[in-house]
Amino acid sequence: MGGRSESVEEYLEVMFKLSRAVGGITVGRLATELHVAPSSVSEMVGRLAALGLAERRADGGICLTAGGEREGAALVRRHRLSERLLADVLALPWDRVHDEACRFEHVLSPEVEALVVERLGNPATCPHGHAIPDELGAVVEAPARPLAELDAGERGVIARVDEGEPELLRYLASLGMFPEACVSVESVAPFGGPQLVRVGDAQYALGREVAARVFVKV
Repeated sequence: MGGRSESVEEYLEVMFKLSRAVGGITVGRLATELHVAPSSVSEMVGRLAALGLAERRADGGICLTAGGEREGAALVRRHRLSERLLADVLALPWDRVHDEACRFEHVLSPEVEALVVERLGNPATCPHGHAIPDELGAVVEAPARPLAELDAGERGVIARVDEGEPELLRYLASLGMFPEACVSVESVAPFGGPQLVRVGDAQYALGREVAARVFVKV
């Protein structure tokens, strides 16, 4: 993977994640995730295709080639291992590790990566609960549903949360809503209103937009 620019690596990382999300990889979703213009995305997708890392499908979608998948998985692995290092060893708050790991992942050598894995005991997930790809690029996310889809009386264990917005993570932390925390839905307001959820001994009214970004194992 050596020699890739940071911008190419950022695209591969995001594309690998989107390839496993509902809706797949599109120009619009890449533009939103990377905060760039759609024209910039189209130009980069052309570059990635020329490098043999991505392809445009007949239906207008985009997919990674086998080589693009391998490189994307390796980048996601380095990013999430960096997050664990920052959180577990350096005690950086979970709302800051994502941005810091975006810098770490581009300079982490295979030798240092192996040392990080050994030091951390080969962790399965990042601090936000997302699966870390293994050395072969395989990644298995635990089945989970958005909390917003649960009805009154349903309960589960938080599997993972969206990681990109520090404000959201600080808010969830203030409610004790970390991965592996138990949560139950006490009631659901009609017409898209908030859910009343219980976390430990406390109850909170949680907006559906926030609840949609918390995924639980039920």
